[in-house]
Amino acid sequence: MPIDCISYQKSGFFSKLIVDYLDEKSVIIPFYNRFPKIENFKDQIEEKGFNYNCNDNKKRQILVSELEKQYSNFEISDATKNNIKLLTNSNTFTITTGHQLNLFTGPLYFIYKIVTTINLCKQLKKEYPKQNFVPIYWMATEDHDFEEINYFNFKNEKIQWQNESLGPVGRLSTKGLKNVLLEFSSEVGGSENATYLIDLFEKSYLDHSNLADATRFLANELFKEEGLVILDGDSIALKKLFIPYIKEELLHQTSFKKVSETSDKLSDYKIQVNPREINLFYIENTLRERIILENGIYKVNNTSITFTESEIFLELENHPEKFSPNVILRPLYQEVILPNLCYIGGGGELAYWLELKSNFDANKVTFPILLLRNSAVTITYKQKEKINKLELSYADLFTYQQELLDKKTKEFSKFSVDFTEQKKALKKQFEALFEIASQTDKSFTGAVKAQEIKQIRGLENLEKRLLRAEKRIYNDRLMRILALQNEIFPNQSLQERRANFSEFYLEFGNDFLNKILSELKPLDQEFKIITL
Repeated sequence: MPIDCISYQKSGFFSKLIVDYLDEKSVIIPFYNRFPKIENFKDQIEEKGFNYNCNDNKKRQILVSELEKQYSNFEISDATKNNIKLLTNSNTFTITTGHQLNLFTGPLYFIYKIVTTINLCKQLKKEYPKQNFVPIYWMATEDHDFEEINYFNFKNEKIQWQNESLGPVGRLSTKGLKNVLLEFSSEVGGSENATYLIDLFEKSYLDHSNLADATRFLANELFKEEGLVILDGDSIALKKLFIPYIKEELLHQTSFKKVSETSDKLSDYKIQVNPREINLFYIENTLRERIILENGIYKVNNTSITFTESEIFLELENHPEKFSPNVILRPLYQEVILPNLCYIGGGGELAYWLELKSNFDANKVTFPILLLRNSAVTITYKQKEKINKLELSYADLFTYQQELLDKKTKEFSKFSVDFTEQKKALKKQFEALFEIASQTDKSFTGAVKAQEIKQIRGLENLEKRLLRAEKRIYNDRLMRILALQNEIFPNQSLQERRANFSEFYLEFGNDFLNKILSELKPLDQEFKIITL
């Protein structure tokens, strides 16, 4: 029976930076605050509590008031209501994940991010019963990359929203999504679970006027009983709390200096994001454009809007909602307004967070613990039977296809398809010839070397031909292995990056979400294999 997990480090799907982070390599230690271990949250609670609560509860009152306003037109569970209320208390902290407003949640890993956040709160409550822990989903409502979020995949078919957007996607009208609903309805059939999914899509997108409200309704419906709290940072009240940090950015470009220094120190790794001199956008109606400083004048890129220093500070005081942090400053904004202990993200997200600690230090804001979200591969019991019958391990399924074919062919073969010993023996023979060659004309040494290379290559070619011959003998078995791997890893990529939750909900209903909630363990650094 295969073990139902594989370490992230051995999965082959994470960058060297993330693997070294997970391995707690000394070279990475300066770039984070505390490693995500249950015992490390004790000091994180103490540090964040002091850093966040030093303003006489003002932030908490503003945060709760804003959340109540954002939820005013939504039916929410008692668990969510209670969590919002708890945020007024100085012993309440948040665990946060963030995500774009992908159509119908987008890739499956959105579900895993939320579940990781919820489950970590439960685990922390058991370990630290005197504190409260609230799961937060930070909606990336101010992003303007519409093409990244305007579709989801359903059974390898791309269901797409044909529309245009240049400004913050959260403000985008949901008009036009009826056609998407009709397309989705035609794909899912007429079962009880299909009816639920169609109704969920309709209530989310057709009964709400903008994408932010639609996404809030959708995430709330899926996780309301778990007390999930959904936050939209596109808020005047919350932006007012961030005004001092925006001023710092406009005046001194601190983030550019600090993040650039860190990027240089991480030059042995692939850098995820590069900072701008000013890491802010300006929002005007449906546009979101970068703020640029040229010769003492602040300009809004691709527009005629300009400000002097005094004018832009006046604009900031009067309209903080028009100033939008980019990927470099958004994490700082989040940690300023939330009593947050830990940020949960994917490998790409954590890679850019690791560039940011020095900027947090410069702004005197506690840097959160960084936790790689749970990853999982969901299989059916029928697929599990095939795995066992084909004598596969779960590690085999994570192997690149050519490597997998070679490995299994060698395992199936009745004799060794490996000429390593023969090559060693050949090299031993040539050692004696080289001894003779060293005592005669140098040209003979060259002839011996050329012959050695020729014969080694000959053995390597024979080895490859033997492997191909064995593959032909075991072709049927190998093709069944590839077919199974392609089912579980569509297009040789991770299932969680392509499939949408609706595929699994259609077949398994609430059992799917309940299984995910019960099996994902936030602090385990392992790909979980979940069988349904």
